[in-house]
Amino acid sequence: MKTNHVVIWIDHHEAHVLYFDSSKNELIKSQSKHIHLHHKANEVGNGNAPKDHEFFHKVIAAVSQVNEILIIGPGSAKHELSKHAMAHDPSIAKKIVGVETVDHPTDPQVMDYAKKYFDRIDQLRGDLAI
Repeated sequence: MKTNHVVIWIDHHEAHVLYFDSSKNELIKSQSKHIHLHHKANEVGNGNAPKDHEFFHKVIAAVSQVNEILIIGPGSAKHELSKHAMAHDPSIAKKIVGVETVDHPTDPQVMDYAKKYFDRIDQLRGDLAI
């Protein structure tokens, strides 16, 4: 059975995949050992951490059976995950309804945010649950 909505809170270290049925929630950790990088003048590279494609594949696989996906997080990982989905799994990318900046909330705060977000989406579509 497909789940209608899921929210992914992601940074470069971990992803919290939260379903509205909390028995399915997952915590996916990156195997990358990168530390926070800063760009310095006269140094090679742009100061960004390398992308962990294996990590993004695991996150995308965790949401393969949902209808709508909201991706949130504090940094660039949320956009990288969205771009990864577009490049590697366009059928999942079509299900992404939003990519939003949210700092480091608790899982219950993430769910509250997602419920309000999906309620607004549903209202705009006319999918009012009565």
